[in-house]
Formats: sequence, structure tokens, C-alpha cells
Amino acid sequence: MTQESLSKWLKGIIAGIAVCGAVIYFYLVPVFGQEAAAAYPEFSHCYIPWLIVIWLTAVPCYLVLYFGWKITMEIKKDNSFSMVNSRYLKYISTLALLDSGYFFLANLILLLLNMNHPGIFLGSLLVEFAGVTVAVTAAALSHLVQKAAEIQNENELTI
Repeated sequence: MTQESLSKWLKGIIAGIAVCGAVIYFYLVPVFGQEAAAAYPEFSHCYIPWLIVIWLTAVPCYLVLYFGWKITMEIKKDNSFSMVNSRYLKYISTLALLDSGYFFLANLILLLLNMNHPGIFLGSLLVEFAGVTVAVTAAALSHLVQKAAEIQNENELTI
């Protein structure tokens, strides 16, 4: 697979994730939230705070997709192992960690305000664990790409 075709595939995947994310964030979450509020009127006052919490998690997710897109641009230029990509992966790691931390704190605050169910709080720990997993994986990839870029630079100097 050439760098250009790999870049096209990755861009297609990123675009697909962005569209799926938009459907989830801006259609499914509000619809399911309204249905839950209608089914359980005693929790209808929780709809707007939860919607805001969930919508705010979209910001780092879409920033991660932006940096992923930038990485595909570097791959297309046959610049896969570069300090630029290492930096982008570090940004992705930081964003994933911040998003997981924010979601955990928001869940905890809503639980303490009696606007969250303990089962939902415990279930959301899986989502937060997935975010931490993405953060650690991106940090490891950042380190590996940085080392590969250093080796590549050394090889270019010796030729």
C-alpha cells in the first residue's frame, strides 16, 4: 500500500468517524435524552445539564480527529516518522486524557447533585477507561514515532 492510498483510507475513516460522531452527539443523544425525560419525569430537570456535559465532550473528540487528519497529511507527504507527527500524537494523548478526566468529574458532580444514577456512573467508568487507553496508546505511539524520526535523521546525516 502506498503512502497516498494509506492516507486516503485513513482520511475516509476519520471522515466516517466524524459523521458518526455528529449523528450520535447531535441526534441520538438528544432524542434518547428526551425519551428518558418523558419516561421518567422526575429526572426531566437533568436533561439539559447532561446534554451540556455530553456536548462538551465532543470538542476534544473533534480536535483529536483534526490532529489525526493532520497526521494523514504528513503520511501522504511520505513524512510518517517525523517530530511533527510525534507532537500531534502527544496532543491527541493530552486531549484524550483531558476528556476522560472531564467526563469523570462531570459524572461525579452530577452524581453528588443527585442528577446521576450510580449505575450510570459505574458504567461511564468504561468510557473513561477507553479514553485513558487512547491517551496511553497515543503517548506510546508519540514516543515511538519520535525515536523513529531521530533514527531517520541520523541515517540521513550519515549518507
